[in-house]
Amino acid sequence: MRPAHALIDLDALRHNYRLAKSLSGARAFAVIKANAYGHGAVECANALAAEADAFAVACIEEALELRTAGITQPILLLEGWFEASELPLIAEHQLWAVVHEQWQVTDLLEAQLSQPLHIWLKLDSGMHRVGFAPEVYPTVWRQLEASAQVASLTKISHFSRADEPDTGRTEEQMAIFTRATSGLVGPASLCNSPGILAWPQAHNDWLRPGIMLYGATPFGFPQGHADLLKPVMQLQSKVIAVRDLPAGEPVGYGSRFVTSRATRVGVVAMGYADGYPRHAPDGTPVLVEGQRSQLIGRVSMDMLTVDLTDLPDCGLGSQVRLWGTGLNASEVAAHAGTIAYQLFCNLNRVPRRFTSSFSASAT
Repeated sequence: MRPAHALIDLDALRHNYRLAKSLSGARAFAVIKANAYGHGAVECANALAAEADAFAVACIEEALELRTAGITQPILLLEGWFEASELPLIAEHQLWAVVHEQWQVTDLLEAQLSQPLHIWLKLDSGMHRVGFAPEVYPTVWRQLEASAQVASLTKISHFSRADEPDTGRTEEQMAIFTRATSGLVGPASLCNSPGILAWPQAHNDWLRPGIMLYGATPFGFPQGHADLLKPVMQLQSKVIAVRDLPAGEPVGYGSRFVTSRATRVGVVAMGYADGYPRHAPDGTPVLVEGQRSQLIGRVSMDMLTVDLTDLPDCGLGSQVRLWGTGLNASEVAAHAGTIAYQLFCNLNRVPRRFTSSFSASAT
């Protein structure tokens, strides 16, 4: 079989969830939207089922997949519903829902439900994506608080620059949140992964760890708590061919890379059809048998090329790690001008193999 695969370490996933919990006395969602950021939602949920306080997903399709798999914890729909017809299913499956727009309020107040819903009312504290403006938020809160359709209300907002601690923006958002929710009694949730790791004063009642669950740092600099994370995914393949080229020879499509010396080129079974970024430049780091090397030449659909010149013991059949232990996905992403979130979510053709001290499986 083609050697490209992603090894998913479920023990590392549990470690990262426990780290998030250890930084606060708050309860914590395990955010596993987008197929657990490309790691496998059902497998990751099952790995955390014994200890996660709740799960969070983007939409009802993702939530129902977890319910079908036997997940019984609360599941929060981070974008709420998209059509009023979803509301009976939300009630039936006891899902929690974010409300962020007036049309959702109208849907909820007009619905005929089997039971009231747990609602998380979104404040736009400065992200300016979704949520109620601070000046109208208290009015909407009291309107829902008075409705028999609502079982409970939680205050929620989202940081836009928590991964940039010196901008002052996070302090501004916290101040807006405090003012807008003053006098509104109920639990609160502000912190995504960088908020959890770097802003303890904002932890409140519920944490929402996302990218940190999967072991990638949200920061572009060393950060004490983030340095304790363990990569969950090892994206791996092998060298399937070796070429010895003299100086002055082009490598790959478009002749982007031209050898400046006699060069041993390793061809790796990994490409953009697998999710590796096509736009990764020459010099993007890779590990060959645990030793640092670099990408040379443009990434193809099914293959990419690496420099083996300074690795004389490596060659045909050598193990190649594209990201994982020893090479954080965030570092690869920085070279490629993107973020680890996108690397994980773009993972496509490669099979995922799951490992832990409790069980092992493959898909």
